[in-house]
Amino acid sequence: MRLIHFLLFSLFLTGAAWAQDAPESPAPDRSATGGATTLEDILARQRGEKVDNTYRSENTGQGNVEGLLGQFGTAGVASDSDVYRALRYGSADVTVSSQGPAASVLIQDGGMWWWAFRTGPLREYGTYIIAGMAAVILLFFLIRGKIRIDGEKTGRTVTRFNGFERFGHWLFAGSFLVLGFTGLLTLYGRDFLIPIFGKEGFATIAQGCKWLHNNLAWAFMLGLIIVTVNWIAHNIPNRTDLKWLAAGGGLFTKGSHPPAKKFNAGQKVIFWSCILLGVSISLSGLSLLFPFEMPLFAKTFQIANATGLPQAMGLSLPVQMSPQEEMQYAQVWHVMIAYVFIAIIIAHIYLGSVGMEGAFDAMGTGEVEEQWAREHHSLWLEEVQEKEASKATASPAE
Repeated sequence: MRLIHFLLFSLFLTGAAWAQDAPESPAPDRSATGGATTLEDILARQRGEKVDNTYRSENTGQGNVEGLLGQFGTAGVASDSDVYRALRYGSADVTVSSQGPAASVLIQDGGMWWWAFRTGPLREYGTYIIAGMAAVILLFFLIRGKIRIDGEKTGRTVTRFNGFERFGHWLFAGSFLVLGFTGLLTLYGRDFLIPIFGKEGFATIAQGCKWLHNNLAWAFMLGLIIVTVNWIAHNIPNRTDLKWLAAGGGLFTKGSHPPAKKFNAGQKVIFWSCILLGVSISLSGLSLLFPFEMPLFAKTFQIANATGLPQAMGLSLPVQMSPQEEMQYAQVWHVMIAYVFIAIIIAHIYLGSVGMEGAFDAMGTGEVEEQWAREHHSLWLEEVQEKEASKATASPAE
């Protein structure tokens, strides 16, 4: 599972890795500036070239014993620039009152790539994914319209899902909707809510979103377990699914109803997507909740590097990370999975509500119109009717 986790992660981050492989600017002559940043350094960054920062990270005053002794005092030979560089690159001799695992890390220079990716490509392409799915659903509705029950309704109903099945579904779905909403507010809120509510107002909203997100995650994971246990046996692919897929599920042609069991091929795709994405987003979420107890990516990258695949793709995956770096990778992965998950659920919500007549009843009351079952799940209806006939035959003998 970790290897699969990595492979998907590498595909998403390949673009970011290529961006980091920009041509490195030749080191300019810094003798005139005493080793400080030059105009050429600044121009190279503006051109998008990679600038070697070792002239800064290795010039933090740490080679001077007197500088070390006086670094944070009122006297000494270390300059303010030496102090700030030492803090930024993690070589400062700091003393903190907190004894947490990451308390002594005051500035984490490695977080710059995370901030740039999170506020740039991650949000941009994630927005395209969600907006693209919404556009596809709208186009489908305009062309196909609502999928109606073609045959004459019988007035009889069939029990499709019992109470426990519906409980698991709504626990999973309801918690996901709140998690998705609070997550998107956290990701986009600074741009849209601060102008409306101000910084203090947004801070209160963000704090509430964080509390809901952290605590409803447990309901989401419980719902995921219940859904998996209830329906995994009904979602094993079979030959009937190939016929359903070949006919497009009858979604694009009126009067076309390919046979299906309790779950058709389209629903199985949704099911397995929810399981795989749900497990993945739960693992990254747990890593964010417990970064010191559940570091995820350093171990995953170590296993991945052993396969040689990252090197073949031109990637150099780090195997030693600070807790902050672990959280940065986990947060990026968490958001990427969330974007894909939300897009899939948008399609599921549409077909399960306004997109198909009678579909919502399955999770609303648990009872569906017999004709609806005959058109969309004919093989399952036959199994149900055979069981009922067998019970009716056996009753007199009892």
